[in-house]
Amino acid sequence: MSGGIEPTLDWARAADEADELRSFREQFHIPPRAHRDDHRSIYLVGNSLGCMPRGVDAAIAQELDDWRMLGVDAHLDGRHPWYSYHEPLRAPGARLVGALPREVVFMNSLTVNLHLMMVSSYRPTAQRHKIVIEDSAFPSDRYAVASQIAFHGFDPESSLVRLRPREGERVLRDADIVEFLRTQGGDVALVLLPGVNYLNGQVFDMAAITKVAREAGCATGWDLAHAAGNIPLKLHDWGPDFACWCSYKYLNGGPGAIAGCFVHERHLGDAGLPRFAGWWGNDPETRFEMREEFVPVASADAWQLSNPPIFSMTPLRVSLELFDRATMDALRAKSLLLGEFARAVLDDRLGDRVEVITPREVERRGCQLSVLVGNRAREVHGSLGAMGIVTDFRAPDVIRAAPVPLYNTFADVYGFAEGLERALSAGD
Repeated sequence: MSGGIEPTLDWARAADEADELRSFREQFHIPPRAHRDDHRSIYLVGNSLGCMPRGVDAAIAQELDDWRMLGVDAHLDGRHPWYSYHEPLRAPGARLVGALPREVVFMNSLTVNLHLMMVSSYRPTAQRHKIVIEDSAFPSDRYAVASQIAFHGFDPESSLVRLRPREGERVLRDADIVEFLRTQGGDVALVLLPGVNYLNGQVFDMAAITKVAREAGCATGWDLAHAAGNIPLKLHDWGPDFACWCSYKYLNGGPGAIAGCFVHERHLGDAGLPRFAGWWGNDPETRFEMREEFVPVASADAWQLSNPPIFSMTPLRVSLELFDRATMDALRAKSLLLGEFARAVLDDRLGDRVEVITPREVERRGCQLSVLVGNRAREVHGSLGAMGIVTDFRAPDVIRAAPVPLYNTFADVYGFAEGLERALSAGD
């Protein structure tokens, strides 16, 4: 990947000019630098909140107009009928995560979906009751699994297994996860890991881990908050029981956006599967017959509780159209090149003054670069912000920067490295 890369601004500008995805940048509102609306910031936090697609303004206005002009009739007669609003999202959502359309539904928020999935997939027994997570899992996941364990009458202190990197290492090795499951998976009820670690940007080998987990008899779920829209996924082929993701990061669905959920087809149509039911999970053919019994539809829709939140789904509908046009393969190719260029410029300008803890190997990284900058990290982060370079700080010493291929440029990456050098030099 690195052949021919030069760590210069001229090279960055030439790469931007040759970029076949460059037109997508104009499809987004890039936040301006403070008090300078005519000058875009270098926005590198799509791993926290993606930029707003320009088409959202008109799309929301259209739904408001349908509400104003049609009222309740917009459920069936609107330009995008509200009753079935979630249905057109299935196919682009499935393409995004490598699934069948009926295996995907957009609903609720990420942690709500994780809980709903664990109702169906975490069925502990006296012999098999543990849940495996990684030690640096996002806190919300840790809270969720601990509460599920306690709900079932087990003790999180003994039933929650937190896998840690080896002594002196920053990332948890895939081989160590696999070995743990092969040797100790017999008392594990559920493996719930992230597709991409939120702190260091490591991509896990989801195919290999899912395979060995299933062989060990464990249910398997993936939190794809930092993976969906970031890396190519093949959920159907890999075969986990479920996966959940938010859509306000790489998917540009807006703050608190509707989340996504995957349920493997082997579970669809199983009316006896434990679940928390709501009326929108009913078979739509009988939904309005108001029957006493719950009749789940034979798709991931069966886990829906309520009718679709239109104003939360609208931005995601617009964004998914952009992903379909760009394609994940093209976005992945650009993402990898942006990452290689970032490392080349950081190496050239900063040498050993910083350390990138995101794995270098292509298959083990996505958009995000996590950079150790020492004990002045908070100050350095503030200095970058003052320059109009928007990054993310994680205590005590990590700055996260995510060059997103839909709207970030190679010049953005160069500007980040240049700004980081200036911020570090200011304290020398």
